[in-house]
Amino acid sequence: MKFTLASVVSIFACSLLCSPAARAQDASPTYPEPSPYPVSWELDFKHSRPKRIVVDVPGTFAPQAYWYITYTVTNNTDQEQIFLPVFEMLTNDGQVIRSDRNIPRRVFEAIKSRERNEFLEPFTTIGGQLRIGEEQAKDGVAIWPEPNPRMGQFSIFVSGLSGETAPVRDAQGNIVTNEDGRPILLRKTLRLNYHIRGDEVYPGEDEVNEREHEWVMR
Repeated sequence: MKFTLASVVSIFACSLLCSPAARAQDASPTYPEPSPYPVSWELDFKHSRPKRIVVDVPGTFAPQAYWYITYTVTNNTDQEQIFLPVFEMLTNDGQVIRSDRNIPRRVFEAIKSRERNEFLEPFTTIGGQLRIGEEQAKDGVAIWPEPNPRMGQFSIFVSGLSGETAPVRDAQGNIVTNEDGRPILLRKTLRLNYHIRGDEVYPGEDEVNEREHEWVMR
């Protein structure tokens, strides 16, 4: 059975809204959950809470607001791994925004100065081979333009931390393929969940509350 990736995502979103009985009767693809036990390599990932920063950016009439998280990634597996992270923010109005798209260099420099971390690397250079051991750990940052002064509830998805994958299967257990005939694979991804109770009157001054984090296949 062949599906486009867009159709699979659409079906998955619909499945979240349908009743259990309805889902049992249709032939929609089914989505696996991450294994409760390690089945592949996995990197250690420590991160800050999201923070807001306002930066004077050349070519703009007013300072621009950004959100970011800093992190440390460590390879404590038994062999060197390739670290190619992807950070995506899911906003309270349903937008999915990938980090570090057209972010001015001055924004990274302002964050590095604020964090006082001389080892902090931008997204453009941190990817690549990650050697084994604590002394080989890398410090990075993911940055987004502020999507809305009132952030409310939002999530950040982090992929590239695990080698675990699983194919999408239809209701009969057959592997779903794309239009090129290749299996559609989901990857073990960390979902970080947050909530800010304040509003846009004093953006950036309200507490960022962490909710339960979870591993998902995405």
